[in-house]
Amino acid sequence: MPVWPCSPHRFSSLSSPQAAAPPRVPQRTKQRPVGLGRAAGSTRGVAAPLPLGRVRFKCGLSGPVLDVLRCRPGWQQARNEEEWDFLWCDVSWLRENFDHVYLEEHVRICHFRNHYELSRKNYLVKNLKRFRKQLEREAGKLEAARCDFFPKTFELPSEYHLFVEEFRKKPGTTWIMKPVGRSQGRGIFLFRKLKDIFDWKMDGGRTNEQKDETQVETYVVQRYIENPYLIGGRKFDLRVYILVTSYSPLKAWLYRDGFARFSSMRFTLNSIDDHYVHLTNVAVQKTAPDYDPEKGCKWMIQQLRQYLTAKHGTGLVEVLFADMDNIFIKSLQSVQKVIISDKRCFELYGYDILIDQDLKPWLLEVNASPSLAASSQEDYELKCHLLEDTLHVVDMEGRLTGKEKRVGGFDLIWNDGPVSRGGNLGALVNGSFVANTHLGMYSPIAGMVPCSHPFLNMRAHPFHSRTREQGTSTLTGVQKENMLSKHGCEQLDYSSTIEIQHTNVEGTTLFIDLLFKLLNCCSSSYVSLAENLMYSRCSRCLLSTLLKLVLLFFSS
Repeated sequence: MPVWPCSPHRFSSLSSPQAAAPPRVPQRTKQRPVGLGRAAGSTRGVAAPLPLGRVRFKCGLSGPVLDVLRCRPGWQQARNEEEWDFLWCDVSWLRENFDHVYLEEHVRICHFRNHYELSRKNYLVKNLKRFRKQLEREAGKLEAARCDFFPKTFELPSEYHLFVEEFRKKPGTTWIMKPVGRSQGRGIFLFRKLKDIFDWKMDGGRTNEQKDETQVETYVVQRYIENPYLIGGRKFDLRVYILVTSYSPLKAWLYRDGFARFSSMRFTLNSIDDHYVHLTNVAVQKTAPDYDPEKGCKWMIQQLRQYLTAKHGTGLVEVLFADMDNIFIKSLQSVQKVIISDKRCFELYGYDILIDQDLKPWLLEVNASPSLAASSQEDYELKCHLLEDTLHVVDMEGRLTGKEKRVGGFDLIWNDGPVSRGGNLGALVNGSFVANTHLGMYSPIAGMVPCSHPFLNMRAHPFHSRTREQGTSTLTGVQKENMLSKHGCEQLDYSSTIEIQHTNVEGTTLFIDLLFKLLNCCSSSYVSLAENLMYSRCSRCLLSTLLKLVLLFFSS
């Protein structure tokens, strides 16, 4: 894996007036006698008093996580047997050590004790089904219907007979099998015949010898979404980041950035065995024969939102992203009462969302350990900023007041109730409630200082740099009004932290509109050029390909 320079730090991006206050060490409780509640030979969680502004961390991962922790001002890496204040670990450490170490009040760990209630596929579905029934009893069917964002799902082998009943209602339907405890697309396959999942059969179809040979791995089987939204004929899903700092009360932050992961092959249901067609995991796609590491297989979520806005209009896209917000909140509420809420824990979740042709979002899974490795320079920049802002929210230095609604790229979307964009947490904007969510929107970053590292200033992809500049440019009230009326957008609340919203899509709208007009000709030449246009990240390549499309259009 290539090694990129460490990302700069953005303490000045905190929206609190106390952002520049000197750091302080959180108040420590009286130290417990050595040896009590601590496993022999395990990593210790008791921290002795540290010099002012010092935070000692341990990290079990490499890449952007370790880079950001090492470069954070006032933080130092703890040695092997040294006490620590902050731990970024994988879930395996949690299983082996959490119940055997004593943790001081001030320490922080990057996972909740039973995080698997949300991230393990079978537990996720079980909790969502239970929560839906609870909503139906307490609030009615209309409210319960807001939980219909996950495909029909069964756990195998325990629910094999229930699945067979559903399977026989619509023969020929495509289903997808996923192992509950694996990631990165491993073990996933599609099927249309019951004989393909014979190993999970619970009745007497298997002999005693077969049953005793090996224990069948637990899977979930889901109805495969056969009508995914396609761009350039290719399937994609979204990776969105949610940071939860407390479950009691529930406090959740939504990150503004994210990305769409594309498959490398055109979508078709004629070949259900081709993982390069149906699975969008980067770990799978980078092994495809025609995978180009320079182009990659990702779009920034801002680019996707611009694309959808240009094609479908602001109204439909706003509804789509509001439906995604509903997925985040309802899924967290479904496990709120079962997650062990420890104030020393936080969790950065990676949500995988699929959009179908009707612009309906579907929850595929939730990752408690989303991949933080970088597949490109652009990806490295995204991950570093995500991690820096996560540390800002966790606030080991004690800079925040607790009243912030935005910290870096994170927006507070739930604080024991929905959060509004207004001045107070639940305040109305222009007489109505407007959720404090800005996923995929460009906005000026108040107090943002220029990046201190040349890698982040100069070496980002030109297309991404240009669109980010469009989104962060300052507009006067008259300019905003003119652009809004030109594109049919509603008047925005200027006091909101996101003032520009979709007004930066002027050039992109005209650009994509022309592309769709050209694609209407349905010529293979157009399709080939259009694909290059969509996946190109260089401004010269964009201009060159667009010119070829125009010439081909007028010559035909």
